[in-house]
Order: sequence, then C-alpha cells, then structure tokens
Amino acid sequence: MNWQSAALAMAGVIGGVTAVIHGVLIQRLVVRPVEATFLAEPRTPQPIRRLVPLLMQFSTFAWLLGAVALIVAAGWFEPQARLVTGLLVGGLYLFGAAGNFWANHGRHPGWMLMAAALVLIAVGIR
Repeated sequence: MNWQSAALAMAGVIGGVTAVIHGVLIQRLVVRPVEATFLAEPRTPQPIRRLVPLLMQFSTFAWLLGAVALIVAAGWFEPQARLVTGLLVGGLYLFGAAGNFWANHGRHPGWMLMAAALVLIAVGIR
C-alpha cells in the first residue's frame, strides 16, 4: 500500500468514526426529543413519525457509506475509480464540514474531522 492509498484509507477511518459519533449524538440529542414531541401530539400522522427520524440520520448513513467506499477504494480500486470515489465522498464530507462549521460557529470538532478527511482525500486522489 502506497502513501496515497494510506491517505484514502485514513480518510475513510476518520469519516467513519465521525459518522458513528454523529449518529449517536443525533439520536440522543435530536431524534429522541422529536419523538417525544410526536408522542405528546397525537395528531401527528404515523408516516411522519416514522420518516422524520430516518431523515435525521440520513447524513450519518451517507458519511458511513462514504467511509466504507474510501477504505475499499484505497485497497482495490483503479486510479480512475479512486478519483470518482474521492470526489463523490469528498463532496459529502465538504457539505458536512461546511454545515457543521456554520451551524456551530466553529465550536464543534466535527467540521475539523471532516476537513482533515477532505485533506486526506485530496492527497489520496492526486
């Protein structure tokens, strides 16, 4: 494994760990209170009660899937496929880093971890 593959794999590890932590925090701090609100309001339609928690975890799932894709790309993909994978996952991570930075005014480590993964993706696809 060369240093570019190692950079892609490390970006996947950082992205995966960040996604798991994000998922746990979203579940505890956002999904549970929203579900409690839905239970307190009996007029909330059942499809909305089922759909909203899934939508709140969608970014977690996308980041985790991207992390797996980066790790797989580092070990088995050809250079062109690695480039496409890096660009697609990098786009997801860039959106996550920018959104996290904006929403938390830079006081949260999530944007820093995603930015570090972006740098490693850039190194890995060069």
